[in-house]
Amino acid sequence: MAQFPTPGHLASWVGLCPGNAERAGKRFSGRTRKGDRYIRRILVQSAWAAARTKDCFLATLFFRMGQRRGLKKAAVAVAHRILISAWHIIAEGTLYQERGGDHFDRRNPERTARKLTRRLENIGYQITLVRRQCAAKRPVVDLLECPKCARWRLPRCIHLIRHKQTPLPPTQHSPQLSRAYFRSTGFQLNSGYP
Repeated sequence: MAQFPTPGHLASWVGLCPGNAERAGKRFSGRTRKGDRYIRRILVQSAWAAARTKDCFLATLFFRMGQRRGLKKAAVAVAHRILISAWHIIAEGTLYQERGGDHFDRRNPERTARKLTRRLENIGYQITLVRRQCAAKRPVVDLLECPKCARWRLPRCIHLIRHKQTPLPPTQHSPQLSRAYFRSTGFQLNSGYP
């Protein structure tokens, strides 16, 4: 990744950054440039696939942008976000932390409550909001069940999610405890975000 000092350089090379056509103070098309057509196609297809996942930040971002700008522009924006995340993972060695599908609701809960209250009042309901006390957070446990995913230091096994297999036998990289044990004891499994 030495060729791309910043994620913006990589996005420009791939062709996933917005264009800037302006003449005499008037903005024209913001169409993206062609860039590397193979990587660009793979990333946009990945964005469409991410839009169909459940409880995923990228799916939430896709539909949030799709409401305002259209689904195709949202797919390019999510592809850009995937590329930026990949640059940080490869260049800096950081781990991907999934923010969850409710990221924007958790970011500003008062605004979300006002918006949902207004929508319910518009259809004829009378709402009284009472804030409840937050329950104590259960401890988070990282669980790696696959030696391949443990080697890549993924927060959960992608092979079990994709193929719905039974877990592989435990190795020195993976804990010897099962998901059912943690669910029965009340521990929260780490799904990638704190």
